[in-house]
Amino acid sequence: MWEKSKALYEKAKNLMPGGVSSPVRAVKPFPFYTERAEGSKIYDVDGNEYIDYCMAYGPLILGHSHASIMESVKRKLEDGWLYGTPVELEILYAELITGIYPSIDMVRFTNTGAEATMTALRLAKGFTGRKKFIKVEGSFHGAHDSVLVKAGSGATTHGVPNSAGIPEEFVTNTLQVPYNDAEKLVELIEKNREEIAALILEPVMGNASLIIPEDGYLKDVRKITEENDVLLIFDEVITGFRLSLGGAQEYYGIEPDITTLGKIAGGGFPIGIVGGKREIMENLSPSGKVYHAGTFSGNPISLVAGYTTVSILQEERPYRDLRDKTENLVKAVREFIEDIGGSVSMNFIESMFCLYFGDEPEDYASALKLDSQQFLNFYWKMLENGIFFPPSQYETCFMSTAHSNEDIERTAEVMAECLKELL
Repeated sequence: MWEKSKALYEKAKNLMPGGVSSPVRAVKPFPFYTERAEGSKIYDVDGNEYIDYCMAYGPLILGHSHASIMESVKRKLEDGWLYGTPVELEILYAELITGIYPSIDMVRFTNTGAEATMTALRLAKGFTGRKKFIKVEGSFHGAHDSVLVKAGSGATTHGVPNSAGIPEEFVTNTLQVPYNDAEKLVELIEKNREEIAALILEPVMGNASLIIPEDGYLKDVRKITEENDVLLIFDEVITGFRLSLGGAQEYYGIEPDITTLGKIAGGGFPIGIVGGKREIMENLSPSGKVYHAGTFSGNPISLVAGYTTVSILQEERPYRDLRDKTENLVKAVREFIEDIGGSVSMNFIESMFCLYFGDEPEDYASALKLDSQQFLNFYWKMLENGIFFPPSQYETCFMSTAHSNEDIERTAEVMAECLKELL
C-alpha cells in the first residue's frame, strides 16, 4: 500500500536527520509521502487518497489548493516574488488585521509562528525592562531556546520536552505554570514580583492534544496579569482566524497586550505576525530599541495568500458551518463510544477536535497519561481506510470548509470500525 513511500523514507534517512524536516512527520515505521492535495483530500505517491484532518496542522481552513488563493498567488508571481523593499500589500493586510482585532494597533510581519513568539517575548522584555516570563506547561511556542521547557507538539511526541543544546542559563528566566490553574499563576507571580515581563499562553492548547480552557480561566488570567502589571501574550498561531474571525480573543471576549498569529494568516504559505497596542509595538526597531529583522519578512507571496484567505473568511463567515460539521462528527463518534465503552473520549471547540485514548485532559500532566501508542495504532488503521489524522496523540485535528457531509459520514463510520478493533 505504501511501497514508494517506504522506499523514499529509507533514502531520506541517509540525507536528513530522522529522514524529515520536522520531527512530528517522523511516523513509525515510516510516513507517507504526498504527491498532491485538493479540497479535503490528500494523495500520496502510491496513489492512495485520504480525507485530510491534519490540514497541514491547521493553516488550511479553506481546504487544499483553494482556487481564489491559487489565482491570487499566480498573479503575484507574475510581478516577481521577492524585492527586499516595502510593498503596498503590507499596509493593506495590516489594515485588515487591525480592523478585525481590537487589541492590535500595529503589526510586524515575520516568517513563522516561532519567529513571531520569539519576537513577542523579546518585545515584552524590552518594553518592561524585566527578564523573566511565564509559559504554560505543555504549550508549544516554536522551537527557540527559551520556550523549549516542557514543550508540547513534537517535543512531547518524541519524549524530549527539554532540548539538548540549550544552556541552563538560557531557561533560568522561563517560569512554568499548569494550564487551567489560576491559583498557581497567582502564587508564581507573587514569588517573582517585579521580575516578570509577560505570560505567554495558547488560549486553547493545541499541541499537547486539544485542551480547552475551563469556564472563567482565561478571564481570571487577564485579571491577574493586569493587576500585577504583567503583559499577556496570546499565542494565536493556531486559534487565530479559526475559533472565530477574531480568534480566541474574540471568542472569549478578552484583549491581550500582544498577539502572535500564523498558520491561517499565511493561507498555506510561511508567515508569522506580532501585533499589539501602539505603545508596545513602537518599541520594535527601527522605531524602538527592540531589534527584529528578516530578509523574507513581509514576503509578497505569503502576504497575498494570507490577505486573500482572511478576506474570504471575513466575507463568507463560515464559522457556523465549520462548527456544525465538527459537532456532527464528534456527536456520531461519541454515541458509538458510549455504546461500546472503553477508555477513549472525544471533544471539540469550533473546528478543532481530538480523540483521546484516555480521559479528556485538563492540563499537560493529565495529557501525558493518554495512551500515545494506542493512538498510533488507531492512526495506522485510519490511514489504511483512507482517513488522515495528525500522527500523534498530542496534536489536534482540523475541519475545513472543503470537507463535505459525505466526508463526515465516511469518517464517522471508519472511526467506529477502527475503535471497535482496538477497544
